[in-house]
Amino acid sequence: MPSTLFQQSRRHFLRGASATIALPVLETFSADSTPADGPRNFVAVGTYLGWHQNAFFPKQTGKDYEISPTLSPLTRFRDDFTIFSGLDHRAPNGHQSWSNFLCGQAPRAWSLDQMIADELGEKSRFSSLQLTAGSGESGIGSKAISFTRQGIPLPMIQRPSVLYKKLFMSTADRARAEYVIGSGRSALDDLLEDAKRLQKSLPHSDSEKLEEYFDSVRAVEKRMGRQLEAINDPVPQPDYKLPSYDPVTPNLQIEAETILYDLMVLALQTDSTRVISLFLDGLGQVFSFDGNALGSGYHGLSHHGNDPAMIRELVSIETAHMHCFAGFMKQLKEKKNAQGRSLLDDTIIMLGTGMGDASRHSSRNLPTLLAGGGFAHQGHIGIDEKQSDSLLLGDLCITMMQKLGMEVDQFSNAQRNMNQLLS
Repeated sequence: MPSTLFQQSRRHFLRGASATIALPVLETFSADSTPADGPRNFVAVGTYLGWHQNAFFPKQTGKDYEISPTLSPLTRFRDDFTIFSGLDHRAPNGHQSWSNFLCGQAPRAWSLDQMIADELGEKSRFSSLQLTAGSGESGIGSKAISFTRQGIPLPMIQRPSVLYKKLFMSTADRARAEYVIGSGRSALDDLLEDAKRLQKSLPHSDSEKLEEYFDSVRAVEKRMGRQLEAINDPVPQPDYKLPSYDPVTPNLQIEAETILYDLMVLALQTDSTRVISLFLDGLGQVFSFDGNALGSGYHGLSHHGNDPAMIRELVSIETAHMHCFAGFMKQLKEKKNAQGRSLLDDTIIMLGTGMGDASRHSSRNLPTLLAGGGFAHQGHIGIDEKQSDSLLLGDLCITMMQKLGMEVDQFSNAQRNMNQLLS
């Protein structure tokens, strides 16, 4: 490879026989571990504008708590989930730090769902799925929920029809996918040969950096290989009919959630994936319930300044979210896996947010609900966040990963677990 290719250039590339790929910045150039009787799926649901704490948290702790207004749609499932108050990651405040929800103390770090997907995802057709409702056509921007080991935000599927086609592709779709995946795989092979030759001439620090980059490329190649192996596997054909339109405009967010939850159940039921994240966005959309429009947009209501009327309308939106989630719980509890266990017991679900109080842009005391997963659920567990050694949300993340069979003892700034509280 000519050395002049990398000289006097702000961007550097590897050129293979059939493709070109950008290099990372270099100084030189200025087996199934899931227990047989344990859960095997993980689902995360996060709201960008948080959950109003006073309406989410029950006033009593323990199992005999009185259900709170926001959680009222889940009354019949109260033995299937645990509510946590007082948990957070000690992360920075502000909307820009929302991704601490799954990333821990450092926003935009390797997210919990992707840690799980990297270890367990290869056992299914799709290592993970990232979905969103209420986002309009804005893309992920700064609102991503899932991040790779390298801190790269993963794009989210917004249109239910796109998710449906991804899960249940036609013969023509499969042929096209096989061609694309096959072409991309051979291009990576060509590029890696050139990259290895380049690596031999680099100093140690750059060689290590390039090796990290190779690891990322190999991860992509591995995922491509799995997709290629599975491309001709029988694709399940569900008895499910999509509506004639995609509810993608923000004001149709509740309708979109309902359909996405239906498809999430199908994805888990068919073992198409074992890891799903759902991002519930919040913009200026004005919702209508029972034919009556609310007085302000969703985002405006979240900045209520303790105005009682605005809080009532905000809680009505959050309760609508929870009605959708209750439908998801109902389906998972009714459907069985091959071993006769309910999909709810087979699936760990964490519903929460990275915004403890959107009105103050606070990332403390994050409303958190843990459902399913075969845990011994304990009603409402209150953590005293004022204690210097209080448990963190990351400790719960460690417990979830350990329940999935992963050998981990640390997540972000947390180094304990909550196993003793859920057994």
